[in-house]
Amino acid sequence: MKVAKFGGSSVADAQQILKVVDIVKADPDRRIVVVSAPGKRFPDDIKVTDLLITLADAVIAGQPYESELATVVARYAEIHKALDLDAAIVTEIETDLRGRIADRSSNDAQFMDTIKASGEDNNAKIIAQVFANQGVQARYVDPKDAGMLLSDDFGNAHVLPDSFQNLASLRDEQNIVIFPGFFGYTRQGEVATFPRGGSDITGAILAAAVKADAYENFTDVDSVFAMDPRILGTAPAISLLTYREMRELSYAGFGVFHDEAIVPAVQAKVPICIKNTNRPAAPGTMIVAERRYEHGEVTGIASADGFSAIYLSKYMMNREVGFGRRLLQILEEEQLSFEHAPSGIDNMSVILRSAPFSAEKEQQVLDRIQTELETDDVTIEHGLSLIMIVGEGMRYAVGLAAKACAALADAGVNIEMINQGSSEISIMFGVKEVDRKHAVQALGHALLKID
Repeated sequence: MKVAKFGGSSVADAQQILKVVDIVKADPDRRIVVVSAPGKRFPDDIKVTDLLITLADAVIAGQPYESELATVVARYAEIHKALDLDAAIVTEIETDLRGRIADRSSNDAQFMDTIKASGEDNNAKIIAQVFANQGVQARYVDPKDAGMLLSDDFGNAHVLPDSFQNLASLRDEQNIVIFPGFFGYTRQGEVATFPRGGSDITGAILAAAVKADAYENFTDVDSVFAMDPRILGTAPAISLLTYREMRELSYAGFGVFHDEAIVPAVQAKVPICIKNTNRPAAPGTMIVAERRYEHGEVTGIASADGFSAIYLSKYMMNREVGFGRRLLQILEEEQLSFEHAPSGIDNMSVILRSAPFSAEKEQQVLDRIQTELETDDVTIEHGLSLIMIVGEGMRYAVGLAAKACAALADAGVNIEMINQGSSEISIMFGVKEVDRKHAVQALGHALLKID
């Protein structure tokens, strides 16, 4: 039994949806199909999820929203017309959106989730009808009815343990299940969404719950590449990865798969295969628990912009019991999640995502650290990129860090910080955002032998 998830580009228009139907029909083991909201049809297009966010923003701001609502409905109407579906489905989608707005929650974050989730929900209903029109026994399944329970961290929810037992019954479903990704329901019955890209997470949860033999994640590339081909066009494809490698690479910028989606698959030991909707016969990339590797081998290099670093110093910090805990407690109370925390005897750095920082939040954090920890100095630097070098073969490899540092030095890239993961399968470098692409190119030439 397989769970197959199709991303936004795979369901962006009628032609792509028909490809999805053909792919599912080609393999009788594909019994559960998870779908995203329609994505981009062409490079300058706007994803339906982004259109829905614009709609929700207008409603929250108390502004007229008819134009934004009409734009969303028009996208579905275009799909409906090209697929020659029952005209009533467009009316149903508009009615659904108006109902979500009319029942608006007083919690703006929860209301935003309700509107965003309609993208996947309504697309799943359309796709289920396409299957039915082609004589395939398939049905739309509501995440609420199926028992997809999430936390009430709206916009950043996580699955609750009960979900796996609830969803396990889908294994016995006689029809092909068409399941909307990205969202579920809190115990109070409110819509909550995973982070963006969360349909990957939905698919992994379902695969774990039904103990699938494989979780296929269909996207718009043939496989995972050793580095971003937009930075180095000759980057080689990767045929086999471990869960650990994929999670590290996804976290640090490999957008082909959400890093949080690895966790349910790991726990249930379900292999993952990344495949291309437009070239389903291509072998793709398999992600498994263990693989053979060469000593010193680097699997991939990932990079991402949008990080900040808090630098603080205090003489004799190493003798102050609980200093690190109190620093991280301040960040927790300010609703800030940290990524890395390199430290020395009198200095400590904490790397965070830049997005949550407003000018007011930044000053508040600095003031609290200075006052509560009595630091000698504390500053925040923005505009950082993280570069992650990943590979199971890096364990105990002598001289790898030196080779990477030499490559960056030869390229004239200053290293702001360096940190090696405790598993020894990754090394993280922090560089200025303006140096990121140049740094990745240098590392690709030196470590992956890319021309």
